[in-house]
Amino acid sequence: MISSLARRLWRMPALLATCAAAIAVAPAAAQQWEPTRKVELIVPSGPGAALDAAAREMFNQLEKRKLVTQSLVVSNRTGGAGAIALQALEPHAGDGHWLSIFTTGMLNARAIGGVSITYEGMTPLVVMLEEAVVVAVRADSPIRNATDLVAKLKVDPEALSIGVATAIGNHIHAGIAKPLQVGGVNIAKLRVVPFKSSAESMTALLGGHLDVVAATTPNVIANMQAGRIRVIAVATGERLKGVLSTVPTWTEQGVPAVFSSVQGVLGPKGMTPDQIRFWERAFRQVNESAEWQDFVAKQNWRPVFMGSAEMTKYMEAEYVSTKKLITELKLDAQTTK
Repeated sequence: MISSLARRLWRMPALLATCAAAIAVAPAAAQQWEPTRKVELIVPSGPGAALDAAAREMFNQLEKRKLVTQSLVVSNRTGGAGAIALQALEPHAGDGHWLSIFTTGMLNARAIGGVSITYEGMTPLVVMLEEAVVVAVRADSPIRNATDLVAKLKVDPEALSIGVATAIGNHIHAGIAKPLQVGGVNIAKLRVVPFKSSAESMTALLGGHLDVVAATTPNVIANMQAGRIRVIAVATGERLKGVLSTVPTWTEQGVPAVFSSVQGVLGPKGMTPDQIRFWERAFRQVNESAEWQDFVAKQNWRPVFMGSAEMTKYMEAEYVSTKKLITELKLDAQTTK
């Protein structure tokens, strides 16, 4: 007959083996996802554009702060109102190593219709900043301010060529079309020319191939400071700070219209909660860094941060208002047939 002590001693190896197995499994279960190979960030604009600059600074900060230890690559896929970039993201469902820049223009593309793919079903990760749309003319242009621009286009909406990037009907287009419509211009007849990037539209303006350019703030600062262009209006509710503080709002010039857009990051469909949490934490640390805040300020952007859940709600609400705006501007597929 085996004593109680003997039975306990006999079972001890099995108990120790079970405990050892549990200890071995515990670190693996607690381990959080992180990139294990190259991470690619797709940018829906050409090199040198504002979107491209922001994307590269995001990755620069991720690398500098060792928030990601794998190699980071920025890939430019312009065209199709952001659809080309989203097409590059689509085949990588569930893979947290693939990311794309999100812009308000993607809401516009979906609202307009006619694109091969939209952001629907992709994974919202973070919003990083808010940007303003400004309007610029050459320094020698007879258009001195927003009042002159509205007056000219009310008489003949096709009198001036207007450059935007990167697609007709995107947030840059809406950023000038909305104020012009409020000012009484028939915006359905505007002569709008799309470019691959605002850097290209600005080159065309300086070369005399365009009369007006609508763009986000980083694309006009250098040429404005050099005296080559005149920035005549900004679509924010109040004036910007810094070098663009002299630029009056549309509202100040008798056109009560306000418009702004955001930039953020999307992931592919089917990302796991651990993947989402990793990128939320990493980009939050970038957003809170002094270097990122300084970079954003120099572009005359406003730093904001939304995580995945908040970004999802923002996109849903903004789509509703964007669809209404696009319909009112007669830019959607139904009203342009």
